[in-house]
Amino acid sequence: MPTNFLANNELLAAIDIGSNSFHLAIARLDHGEVRKVASMSEKVQLAAGLDEENFLSENAQQRGLDCLTRFVGRLESVSPERLRIVATNALRQAKNADEFIRRANEILPKPIEIIAGREEARLIYLGVSHTNASSDKRLVIDIGGGSTEFIIGQEFEPILTESLQMGCVAFTKSYFEDGHISEKAFEKAIAAARKEILAISSTYQKTGWSSVVGSSGTIKAVRNVLVSQGMADDQENITYEGVKRIQQQLIKLGNVSDIEIDGVKEHRKAVFPAGVAVLLAIMKVLGIEKISYSDGALREGVMYDMLGRFASEDVRDRSVQALIQRYSVDKKQAKRVVNTCQDLFLQVQHRLRLSSEDADLLRRAAFLHEIGLAISHSGYHRHSAYLLEHSDVPGFSQVDQLRMSQLVLNHRRKLKSDAYEQAKMIGGERLVYLCLLLRLAVLAHHSRSDSGIPAMTLTVVDNHTWQIAVTTDFDDSPLLLSDLADDIEQFAKWGIQLEVVTDIDD
Repeated sequence: MPTNFLANNELLAAIDIGSNSFHLAIARLDHGEVRKVASMSEKVQLAAGLDEENFLSENAQQRGLDCLTRFVGRLESVSPERLRIVATNALRQAKNADEFIRRANEILPKPIEIIAGREEARLIYLGVSHTNASSDKRLVIDIGGGSTEFIIGQEFEPILTESLQMGCVAFTKSYFEDGHISEKAFEKAIAAARKEILAISSTYQKTGWSSVVGSSGTIKAVRNVLVSQGMADDQENITYEGVKRIQQQLIKLGNVSDIEIDGVKEHRKAVFPAGVAVLLAIMKVLGIEKISYSDGALREGVMYDMLGRFASEDVRDRSVQALIQRYSVDKKQAKRVVNTCQDLFLQVQHRLRLSSEDADLLRRAAFLHEIGLAISHSGYHRHSAYLLEHSDVPGFSQVDQLRMSQLVLNHRRKLKSDAYEQAKMIGGERLVYLCLLLRLAVLAHHSRSDSGIPAMTLTVVDNHTWQIAVTTDFDDSPLLLSDLADDIEQFAKWGIQLEVVTDIDD
């Protein structure tokens, strides 16, 4: 895990690839706080480029790539280690997201991370809670282009997180696509949003909150309109009556091209009615009378989450421990495998050009490789892989979870050549090497004994030839040597010649 704390004034940055807009924020660390020094936002409307089958059009992809190219020009002073790039609902939905990500990653200094809806919600809450400090139990609402996030939390800890499939771009396409604004269009949009919100309403009402905070473009625009027209309350909060009055203004105007309202920027006009409809539905269903606004949102949360990783307060490690508890993992066995993984990793890290991020991935997978035992012993590695790929795990991107899933899937039983191709496609040769390192560590602890294991020395002769030497002064040495000999055939299927020797060989 990284131990290098960010120095004061050192720059860090986040790019938010949203469904409506792309955002870049560059900040410096000032006594533990993120101070924004530069930002860029562009209306890309990626979600508008999704067809009926959720394929992203070439035009939408090119708009996104052009925007990211401009962003990169502002990142010269930010090292890649201090940058995170997250993508949200539009790329979660796009069936050809891999195509866009491949092209974007050729431009960007750091790979894109597609984050799940609840992870997006967690990061939004982190951004809001650091930007607007409070000890209240708060409901945070973020209406995006493709989804809307709801988070109940207190201080810096989220309690409930949810992401619903409704947003200003998606609802514009469904209910206001021709630009016509009518009472009937609003009724349909509000009804659709109410249906989504009702699915979470009882759980959220039961948990409760004492204040409500909104973030991001739609809520910011609504607040700006209410303030400019003197319709906000004396703390400049959004009120339900105020939003209803905006709705009536929009219906009277009749078309998005006629929106000339102070507070609504040019790029916001086309999606503004849909955003107002979603907000009205939220306030009505959840019984919300007023909402304050926070300037902090996803990209600020991403940067604070990055700080936590540098400061060894990584939410991913808390998530791993939570999974260990939830699935009653044998902690002693997990720790044995972790320790051996780390030992083997250090022996070959330089030769295989593995990074500290690879070490973290291997360590976390080693802790969790047996979670599938909670379902069944038979084929438990497949159950472990499924849980890691499909669970909501705070702090992890979808790619992170897929890579961990590959590690635990291939740690036992037969290795298949098509599994090699899959692992390589997901994480390259480095993920293949990590799979094999975890496999060796698990083999070493078949006895599940506390008495230790024979010393093992792993040498990478070349990328296709590994040699492992085992001491013979342990009772378990013959068993380990036998298991390793049996695995020579499996390693060969993945293109690695495994040579097993003892410390008494010539």
